[in-house]
Amino acid sequence: MEPHVNANRLFNHATTMKLHTGNLVNRSRLKKKCPSSPSEELQDCIQGTLSEWFASMPSTLDSQELPSVLDCTNPDQTEIIKPEEREELKVSVKLFLSEADCLSIRNAVDMACSLLGVSQLDSVIIAPPPLLDGEVQTLTHLQPLWEELESLVHSQKIAAIGTSDLDKCLLEQLYNWAQVKPSSNQVNLASCCVMPPDLTAFAKEFDIQLLTHNDSKDLISAVGFQEAVQESSKDLQVADWSLDWVLRYSIIVKSRGIIKSKGYIVHAKKSNGQ
Repeated sequence: MEPHVNANRLFNHATTMKLHTGNLVNRSRLKKKCPSSPSEELQDCIQGTLSEWFASMPSTLDSQELPSVLDCTNPDQTEIIKPEEREELKVSVKLFLSEADCLSIRNAVDMACSLLGVSQLDSVIIAPPPLLDGEVQTLTHLQPLWEELESLVHSQKIAAIGTSDLDKCLLEQLYNWAQVKPSSNQVNLASCCVMPPDLTAFAKEFDIQLLTHNDSKDLISAVGFQEAVQESSKDLQVADWSLDWVLRYSIIVKSRGIIKSKGYIVHAKKSNGQ
């Protein structure tokens, strides 16, 4: 039986997909060695990881072997952090939500800790779900997500939490309301070539680190995700599949400031799945 036939059977039966790209520092596994954007990199990673995973399937599958959850992880590409090296490494995460679902935050953090072999993430930056046309981000949008992050700080699953793309006004509102204060705020320099002076002054006064990024508001579109899955094997039925969240991590050697490992963890579901 050809690999793509098994891929179709697996995909048609499953309701949930968990995907881990493994370490991307060595880009030999990527189709495009220098992606033009984080969105292109992620699309390439999803396609490549799924292709490898489907190719590793046995030639025949019994109906009883068809899982409802596809765990698309290649153990050979996964690097667990050893306990003796944990103190030397910083695990930084950015979490992109498709929906304002607090359970997704907890699931993503738990999955990252499990896959990387750590009990705590050093920092998590939240990228709230894209708003509808005409909507403006407000504190009300952020509060339930931030409360979930605060809960994970209190339970020592996360050491520090940060925000993404907040202007001075909204960052100040969040700072004044929050129990656990934001330690960082990412600014997209595609939308402003220079850090706004009022944001810079506020961040300096309250010891909030300003970081830059070049992520699009929607890291990967619904169509882009489905295209990446479609390209991994022939004739996959992808119309009912959508992304829950994407987590991007970097593992940095503190003393040298170099990235030891980086990758993506992706969670998706079929529209009639959980």
